[in-house]
Amino acid sequence: MSRDLPPLNALRAFEATARLNSVSQAAEQLHVTHGAVSRQLKVLEEQLGISLFAKDGRGLKLTDAGVRLRDATTDAFERLRGVCAELTQASADAPFVLGCSGSLLARWLIPRLGRLNADLPDLRLHLSAGDGDLDPRRPGLDALLVFAEPPWPADMQVYELASERIGPVMSPRFAGYERLREAPAEALCGEKLLHTTSRPQAWPSWATQHGIEPGALKHGQGFEHLYYLLEAAVAGLGVAIAPQPLVAEDLRAGRLVAPWGFSETPAHLALWLPKRAADGRAGQLAQWLKAELLREPV
Repeated sequence: MSRDLPPLNALRAFEATARLNSVSQAAEQLHVTHGAVSRQLKVLEEQLGISLFAKDGRGLKLTDAGVRLRDATTDAFERLRGVCAELTQASADAPFVLGCSGSLLARWLIPRLGRLNADLPDLRLHLSAGDGDLDPRRPGLDALLVFAEPPWPADMQVYELASERIGPVMSPRFAGYERLREAPAEALCGEKLLHTTSRPQAWPSWATQHGIEPGALKHGQGFEHLYYLLEAAVAGLGVAIAPQPLVAEDLRAGRLVAPWGFSETPAHLALWLPKRAADGRAGQLAQWLKAELLREPV
């Protein structure tokens, strides 16, 4: 024997009609026509093989079977409405968990966190740092802020925020500063350049854009993460390469200089959000981040 339920639309039409004791009022509440509700009631009676309503003057009266089904559907729909309301409230109250690299968090997001929280107080942002191990597909993470190249994953909604721009930077404390600050880019071929294993293509990509053979560059001290690389540059240990937003504060403060400017790469800073977990707060955050990236150009 089949245990399939009747069509949900038919049950909704019956529940509303029985609760309001009116086909017209049920149609108004469900935002459909009187005829649509009547058709759904007929479908339900035909599938069950019983009459749910009887004529009562110019109105309708529930049969005994109709009373039993009314009680059951009223209880079921009330429970569904209650659970859905609880889930919606829980989602609205939950923090928005944003993943990003430790270097992006420390050097760009944290200095702006006060302004972000003031502008988007309902976001309740929670930050999760990691390098290469953050995936918004996993539970516990709502979105990912990342430098990456298209094409984008098919299961992600991606907000492109800004093209990535990278360039060499050094500190006035660096021993080679006076010699290099007005020298052409080719002068870097004679330097042992600071680099990071997390972004091995940064120097070769920059060199190619400037007509320099990547093999002519020499690597010096290496660091596991970009954050440590930039701290080393600020400390005067050598010339590093970095995305512009991550060194913007240092350039403004004079802790670093960028004599050769910054060049666009094929990558973008983007906010990734799983399509299966659409969250309206992500659009607000993306808009704020995009405006902030344009707010204080170096």
